[in-house]
Amino acid sequence: MPLSDTKIRALKPRDRKYIEVDEKGLAVEVTPTGAKRWVFRFRLHGKRPEMALGLYPDVSLKRARELRDEARQHVAAGIDPRDVKRARKESALEANRNSFAAVSGEWFAARMAHLSKSSKDRAQRALHSDLLPYLGKRPIAEITAPEVLRCLRRIESRGALETAHRVKRVASQVFRFAVATGKADRDPTSDLSGALTPTKKKHLAAITDPVGAGRLMASIDGYQGTPVVRTALKLSPLLFCRPGELRKLEWSEINWEACQIELPAEKMKMGEPHIIPLAEQALALLRELEPLTGRGKYVFPSARGQSRPLSDNGVRTALRSLGYDNDTMTAHGFRAMARTLLDEVLGFRVDYIEHQLAHGVKDTLGRAYNRTKHLPQRAAMMQKWADYLDNLQVQAGADNVITAAFGER
Repeated sequence: MPLSDTKIRALKPRDRKYIEVDEKGLAVEVTPTGAKRWVFRFRLHGKRPEMALGLYPDVSLKRARELRDEARQHVAAGIDPRDVKRARKESALEANRNSFAAVSGEWFAARMAHLSKSSKDRAQRALHSDLLPYLGKRPIAEITAPEVLRCLRRIESRGALETAHRVKRVASQVFRFAVATGKADRDPTSDLSGALTPTKKKHLAAITDPVGAGRLMASIDGYQGTPVVRTALKLSPLLFCRPGELRKLEWSEINWEACQIELPAEKMKMGEPHIIPLAEQALALLRELEPLTGRGKYVFPSARGQSRPLSDNGVRTALRSLGYDNDTMTAHGFRAMARTLLDEVLGFRVDYIEHQLAHGVKDTLGRAYNRTKHLPQRAAMMQKWADYLDNLQVQAGADNVITAAFGER
């Protein structure tokens, strides 16, 4: 007599496991612990094996009969249903290994590990906030351009146009990694060219003419803020590193003997260690600040506590107090100022400047940036740059800015 849910629920455990038969080979096995397991018994190639179909009530009576009927069809075709089950399980495991989530994890470990913390954090946000919730479980080889576009449209709908473009770039990198490792045939984001709302290119404000730079240096010299912010502000044009690299500078990263700052790879945008030669003027500023903050970790600690670096608003707020708003000059703008004047006025070689800016410079053989490349020439350039800024400051009041070449190409 066929089983019913009422009868199955009433089955009690015994000292040994026992079987209650349904029909057409289906039965429920009751163990001494009270667990109830579906089994399908069949005859194939002269043998009488059985196949597990799951536990009751996780697998209902109705579902167990459906699984039995499917297995009977395989048996009728001379196929062992257990082989079909194993193949499906392997296929599911393979799909999981090649899911977007799995491949993105491999990509991150292989391609992002050497980059700066900020770069890794941005990539993680793109993945975990905007891609994995919708594409994570999908086999990466099966994801289509419209699926990716739907993810990007969600970002656009909240007004984050730049984020949408950044997430698209991250997705593209994951897909291209999948292609390279044989887990996908192509990058579907290549079909989305022009599909996103374009963003307006933002150029960070910078003063790049000698007259304006001289007036700026004179204003900075007269700044009356705290010693920490005042020193950070004065070092910004001298070092022209990225604002985050300056405000997070640690005393342990200053090599006093070599007269240089040595930044580790994890702090750099390009993921490569970087050296900033220190001109005499920069060294003097750091030595002046050392008695005040030298016992702590950071050269420029936060006013809220020595364990935190200066806020990213520190230098920007100082500039604003001097009359330079975000449309006139930014902390990042010191890089553009140095890049322009070192090239167009002082005549230094572009590769010296690019290396000192820690840009992704490659040699003729395609080798990546080397932190010691042209280091003596860069040290000389940094000293002449500091001297030039001093001259601009002196000449600012007389409106007679020196523009002669101080370096060599």
